[in-house]
Amino acid sequence: MRRNQFKAVVWFTLATAVLMVFPGNSYAQQRRAISLPNTPKGLPFSDGILAGNTLYIAGQEGTGKDGKLASGGIEPETRAALENIANVIKAAGFELQDIVSVTVYLADIREFGDMNKVYRGFIPDPKPARATVQVTALVNNARIEVSAVAVKH
Repeated sequence: MRRNQFKAVVWFTLATAVLMVFPGNSYAQQRRAISLPNTPKGLPFSDGILAGNTLYIAGQEGTGKDGKLASGGIEPETRAALENIANVIKAAGFELQDIVSVTVYLADIREFGDMNKVYRGFIPDPKPARATVQVTALVNNARIEVSAVAVKH
């Protein structure tokens, strides 16, 4: 690398670092917690964190407004979990179409097909990137937990 090119790279790197440090510029992202009214108080996490134009949504189980798991198995729990995701998205001023990534945690991978039936009808096209994994157990004996990332365009 030539000496002048090296100087340009150093100056660009320093300028970018300075811009990121000072609040009030386009690089300094403000973080804002998104909390739903029915979320139990005192939990050590937020329902979502809005950082710039990106919304990180915490894992949502298939619970209703009463905090209890939807009864009837994986399909009602999946619907409730996705409705909880939608509520966090709406509270942040986003839309379901803004979801770019989803992670699904299943207590039993044999319920993959039944979960997919509900998921297909709930999440709009184009479908976001997704990972689905089986876990040993979920909190509250849930069958499913879903987390997501959304980006405002």
